[in-house]
Amino acid sequence: MLMSCNSSVIRVHVPSLDQTQRAAVHLLPCEIEHNGSAQVSQYFTATLKDRKHEKTVSLRGRGLKGQEISCQQGYTGLVLKEFNKPGSDQEDRTVKVSSVFDKLTYWNLETPPNSDDTIVTAMDWPELAEAIHGPVED
Repeated sequence: MLMSCNSSVIRVHVPSLDQTQRAAVHLLPCEIEHNGSAQVSQYFTATLKDRKHEKTVSLRGRGLKGQEISCQQGYTGLVLKEFNKPGSDQEDRTVKVSSVFDKLTYWNLETPPNSDDTIVTAMDWPELAEAIHGPVED
């Protein structure tokens, strides 16, 4: 698969998705300066509240509130890994699929998840794109 980004090209090597490792994916409201695997399940355990499937966790003393959301039917999320980073923005890039997911947990800093959160509205794009680009019926 090829994707164009400005004047460079991003090549995505997609293996058989059925044989690719499944991952637990967390979208955190922070930047962590680490590239690589992490033992998330050992150090990042959420508790589930009874109301609205909301999860809570503490990360470095800060309260996070999260919710699990699923990918649209017929879509699969990809975790991409870049192995050889180019020297400039003009060079082509190659990324490989390191794992796949069909749901992810997104976290807000101290505020409960809601339907206006960016990731929730972004998950509506496949349905909107299909409506915009699909066939028009009379």
